[in-house]
Amino acid sequence: MERVTDEDPKPRKNGLYPAVSDPLKDFMRSGWSDTERHGLAPDPQAPHAARRRAALSAAFAGERLVVPAGHLKTRSNDTEYPFRAACEYVHLTGDQTQDAVLVLEPNTSGGHDATAYLLPRSDRGNGEFWLDGQGELWVGRRNSLAEGEQLLGLPCRDVRKVAEELKAADPAVPTRIVRGHDAALEAALADRLDAARDAELAVFLHELRLVKDAWEVEQLQKAVDSTVRGFHDVVGVLDRAAATSERYIEGTFNLRARVEGNDVGYGTIAASGPHACTLHWVRNDGAVRPGDLLLLDAGVETDTLYTADVTRTLPVSGRFTELQRKIYDAVYDAQEAGIAAVRPGAKYRDFHDAAQRVLAERLVSWGILEGPVERVLEIGLQRRYTLHGTGHMLGLDVHDCAAARTEAYVGGTLEPGMVLTVEPGLYFQPDDTTVPEEWRGIGVRIEDDVLVTEDGHRNLSAGLPRTSADVEAWLAEHAGLPAAE
Repeated sequence: MERVTDEDPKPRKNGLYPAVSDPLKDFMRSGWSDTERHGLAPDPQAPHAARRRAALSAAFAGERLVVPAGHLKTRSNDTEYPFRAACEYVHLTGDQTQDAVLVLEPNTSGGHDATAYLLPRSDRGNGEFWLDGQGELWVGRRNSLAEGEQLLGLPCRDVRKVAEELKAADPAVPTRIVRGHDAALEAALADRLDAARDAELAVFLHELRLVKDAWEVEQLQKAVDSTVRGFHDVVGVLDRAAATSERYIEGTFNLRARVEGNDVGYGTIAASGPHACTLHWVRNDGAVRPGDLLLLDAGVETDTLYTADVTRTLPVSGRFTELQRKIYDAVYDAQEAGIAAVRPGAKYRDFHDAAQRVLAERLVSWGILEGPVERVLEIGLQRRYTLHGTGHMLGLDVHDCAAARTEAYVGGTLEPGMVLTVEPGLYFQPDDTTVPEEWRGIGVRIEDDVLVTEDGHRNLSAGLPRTSADVEAWLAEHAGLPAAE
């Protein structure tokens, strides 16, 4: 990563930086107090991260492992997207800083020595701290390497030397890297890397996250609890949103996410009316009309980067129409069947199959699909209206553990500590002539975050109403909308 010194200042792209005079250089070098921090308490995640590194070390004995955090990405011209460290790096260190790299070097005892390579503080003799757009006076103070060691419980070295030190390391030691986060480092080590072997490392790290430890479950519960409060916020302004747009809904929820966490875990879906039939509707530029349903799919990402993923479908006017209730109740019944199937020892696909069966039965009973139900399920005809799977793993990624092997994930067995979503839906597209006209443009999804426990499951998001009657009561209480008679 290019760094500037006061001998060779990096100009802004618009060329507005004036020349730096020698007196100004001298003035900027002096007059700074020592702000080094001592006696810092370790990050609460440090012991958990150490256990995860130990599992990684045991799986790849005698091999050098390189796990980058990633770099800033340009949004436009000279502005960048907010940095979000790679999940693999965060899971193994608890650190979230940009440009960082974790290296596990095999040692003589059969294990590994782990080192976090971080960008150190810019000393005040280096013009980078005030001349570079990523200098500390522009974007904030960084931890020193000594501070990083206290926080992470790891030796820390200057990341600007990581490529050089890795290239100087014993070439006979097999080397693997997590790809996709640091192209320059991959290029520097290209002659030692093998794509297939690197893919094996990625698979292992994703499968390492399938079962959450107690600390991770706590973080996910925090994310869900904050998300519940965000949904209450939205319900409280639903009458005002009806006079503006879906972006009012999005902004209301995102305020809660930003205040209580790091951000949202994914683009908030605030889909009103027929937009609810678009599964990942994130434009959020439509009207919120009385009489329509609002599908809100949103999740707070905590400051530790664990995310919730919750969906509720709300009648904007406070009351479901008879048809809306009929469809909503079918989705609720499907979700109940799906949640009931979540337990240790069950096949991962069981909760999906249970929910899909309920929806297929309703579609047949309504005359939308021709039975029998077994034929519908065998062919998959219900998928025209259900579209997506009934859930996914949840954690540092909203769709967590995506690189895990099929036999370990969707073809595997549920274990205590796994956290997944259960989110059936029915979607009748506005232009779908296979359904009656009054059904077209109605989309309903209900989604909760469920922990597999030793004896069954726990719904982490049970704090939000789910039945149609409870949703109407919720809206009447918090949004001042008409209550059910």
